[in-house]
Amino acid sequence: MSDTRKWFGWAREIYSLSQAGITYSGNEYDISRYKRLQEITAEMLASQTELSRETILQSFSMQTGYATPKIDVRGAVFRDGKILLVREKADGRWSMPGGWGDIGDAPAAMVAREVWEESGFKVNVDKLVGVYDGNRIQPYEFYHAYKLVFLCTILSGEATPSMETLDVDFFALDNLPPLSEVRTNRIILNEVFAHYQSPDRHTYFE
Repeated sequence: MSDTRKWFGWAREIYSLSQAGITYSGNEYDISRYKRLQEITAEMLASQTELSRETILQSFSMQTGYATPKIDVRGAVFRDGKILLVREKADGRWSMPGGWGDIGDAPAAMVAREVWEESGFKVNVDKLVGVYDGNRIQPYEFYHAYKLVFLCTILSGEATPSMETLDVDFFALDNLPPLSEVRTNRIILNEVFAHYQSPDRHTYFE
């Protein structure tokens, strides 16, 4: 295990324990100590990333209650053997359309909406390709996340960028553009292409 992954893991655990303490403790002195642990965690992260201590603490303040993984959904959409990718405004790199899950929506509905909004294609959601543990995907994000990848079929539409995407196109596995690795990486795309080529392939999970 790399040193980066180790200290990210330690920071995550300190934050999760402190968040649980703040949520369940009724003692104001203990709550003060748990908040100090979050400040220490923010200082650790700020020293190793480009984020400021204040930015990290602000992010912590929006994560109330017991700390649990976030859910990221992605749509794997094919046309003529090529995968649909969108170029993200956030970093100028390419990924499968998708994003964070919304409260109240079923996973299939979320991914269909994300594909439509980010690429201009209406799709049918056919099967779950895989469930990926964000802890095992580099570059490492501070918040633990599960990534759900769904195989989809185009129903209608045309390539149309959105407020979040700069471009929309289809790519062969041997001719991929620069990837937005935290959103879509080569390991996931290899599995996606394997499912496209073998529809009876079992769902991947970690």
